[in-house]
Amino acid sequence: MVEPLAGVFGAFAVVLAEPLLPYALAFAAGAMVYVVMDDIIPEAQISGNGKLASWASILGFVVMMSLDVGLG
Repeated sequence: MVEPLAGVFGAFAVVLAEPLLPYALAFAAGAMVYVVMDDIIPEAQISGNGKLASWASILGFVVMMSLDVGLG
């Protein structure tokens, strides 16, 4: 008896949360980019490749955004 009620509640929650999904995914993507940059750049500074890591990160982000906009 619990499963059908929870299924209806879950479907209702999905309908309510659907407009927020793009914003939630954008926030998650931004958080992941921050975590990766926060980890990679200091390690690269220690090994002497800080500028290379920074430029490679910027270039990767530009390529990723270009592909996202270009391919829709």
